[in-house]
Amino acid sequence: MTSPLRLGILGSGKGSNFQVLVEAARSKSCYYEPVMVLSDVADAGILKLAEQFKIPAHFLAPGPFKTKLTEAIEQEMVTYLQAAQVDFVALAGFMRVVKEPLLKAFPGRILNIHPSLLPQFPGLAAWKQACEAHVAETGCTVHLVDEGIDTGKILGQSRVPVFPEDTPEMVHARIQVAEHELYPRIVNEFARTISKSA
Repeated sequence: MTSPLRLGILGSGKGSNFQVLVEAARSKSCYYEPVMVLSDVADAGILKLAEQFKIPAHFLAPGPFKTKLTEAIEQEMVTYLQAAQVDFVALAGFMRVVKEPLLKAFPGRILNIHPSLLPQFPGLAAWKQACEAHVAETGCTVHLVDEGIDTGKILGQSRVPVFPEDTPEMVHARIQVAEHELYPRIVNEFARTISKSA
């Protein structure tokens, strides 16, 4: 096996998906290695986890917008990632829409995990959307990031049931269990594919 690809991770929250990505990367059969964490939230749990795992991490002030970063801040993220020689990027609970500086720097190499079976329920609080729609199942999707909201090419999905008595919190917890299996597996498959095509 060649050297693992260098993975940059962007996150805004507690970092549970980041943690499973790191733990999976410690397997001998893993094709990626997390080398950089960036967050738009100063006290995000993902930054504390990165410190515990001894992975370089930085907070970047998000600027004035609620759902996106300014172009200058996103370019600063690109600078950090390129300085770390990152090969590809995974979003792990990153609550901002990714725009051109990142998309241009890593074309077709930014992955995200979304808590629904896309194209169903894009956007925020997808588990609540699933409950309100009274669907019998939902799940999670790993997809490539493009200019749209959860519209990129689907790389993998995992399904979970939704029961009539479920609360949105119960559905969300069930989805997270599925996410923690799916995301490292698909990220590793993606890294292996890139390695073979390089």
